[in-house]
Amino acid sequence: MKLTYSNYLKIDELLELQQLQSDPEEHDEMLFIIIHQTYELWFKQILHEMEKLRDDLKTGKTWAAIKTMKRILTVLKTMVAQIDILETMTPLEFESFRGFLDEASGFQSVQFREVEIICGHRSEHILKVHEHQPQYVDRMKERMAEPTLWECFCEYLQNKGYDAEMPKRKHKNGLLYDPSEKNQEILLDIMQNDQETAMLCELFVDFDEGMQEWRYRHVKMVERTIGNKTGTGGSSGVEYLRKTLHQRIFPDLWEIRSEI
Repeated sequence: MKLTYSNYLKIDELLELQQLQSDPEEHDEMLFIIIHQTYELWFKQILHEMEKLRDDLKTGKTWAAIKTMKRILTVLKTMVAQIDILETMTPLEFESFRGFLDEASGFQSVQFREVEIICGHRSEHILKVHEHQPQYVDRMKERMAEPTLWECFCEYLQNKGYDAEMPKRKHKNGLLYDPSEKNQEILLDIMQNDQETAMLCELFVDFDEGMQEWRYRHVKMVERTIGNKTGTGGSSGVEYLRKTLHQRIFPDLWEIRSEI
């Protein structure tokens, strides 16, 4: 068969993936499905880029790492902007099909959890959420055994001749490791004397800030749609999401701000 736009991108199969559950079909459920399927595709791309970013850092390819991180940041900004589309749906329009979603919830997104894991976050609770889906538990445990972005960055610094210490994995919940005063001193020196590495540091801060922006916009979108109701799938909804705000991924890069 000749390769065409349609069969290369599997367009026919793709357009069959929007299976509405509402009966009779509610108009806005289509938007809800497409937005969330799009997010899952972006999560897949971010994971794909994170794989390359870790390789770039391990091999000391600074400019390749910078380029890769800039692509991740652009995808992240696109994801945040797409919340504007979802917010065109009113609470009444969402409520018209919400009951048909049963226990399906964005809280169950395994790919987003994989992104968080690579960033250094851990949660025993998330593993329990998928205890009846062992294939997902295995996936997340495999990710937990992989190096985090910060671990790869510290190794990158070591390979550049800096006496950076590798973060020690201490916590089962929250950020995996504690801030390091020693690494903060090294980062201060980098910010003042190593412009190339400093640029990469700033992109890491941009990513950290972008993840916080994503969480904030997500919280406000959920809050304006369902208020303080229990989340779809039985989660605590907005209450849970608020707890995830302001979670720093790279605290050492934030701590040095007051010393520069």
